Amino acid sequence: MADIKFEIVQSIGCLSESSNGWTKELNMISWNDKEAKYDIRAWSADHTKMGKGVTLTKEELIQLKSFLEELL
Repeated sequence: MADIKFEIVQSIGCLSESSNGWTKELNMISWNDKEAKYDIRAWSADHTKMGKGVTLTKEELIQLKSFLEELL
């Protein structure tokens, strides 16, 4: 499996923390030197390991926000 290059461009916030120290975060991440996108996923304390996540464009994030507003 090829190495995936990533850079956390901006840490936006922590959504939750598990008992093992991993945190679920919303960040702006550049994957493989491409334009940064919004990203929600779990991270180890030192950000060297990550769980599966969801990457969203700004337009997708705006659409998600509208869905959430309807729910609340």
